[in-house]
Amino acid sequence: MVRIVYLARLRDAFGTSAEQVDLPGDIGTVAALLAWLRTRGGVWAHELASGRAVRVAVNHDIALPTTPIQRDDEVALFPPVTGG
Repeated sequence: MVRIVYLARLRDAFGTSAEQVDLPGDIGTVAALLAWLRTRGGVWAHELASGRAVRVAVNHDIALPTTPIQRDDEVALFPPVTGG
């Protein structure tokens, strides 16, 4: 199981702050996870579409698309934060 946490606008858009999922065996990177989540369609496809501002952290470390995801990891999805 992987715990996926949704923050800020993503939490609001998806209607949940977190979920536990059993990922298919071919989902082993951040990019593959995002692609898999987009297949849910609707708001998932829209919010996670290529070009949308979404950051990812794996186990509290900022992740790249190539960052591996393993069983028992926590993956957080969130919009970039701007300051002023």
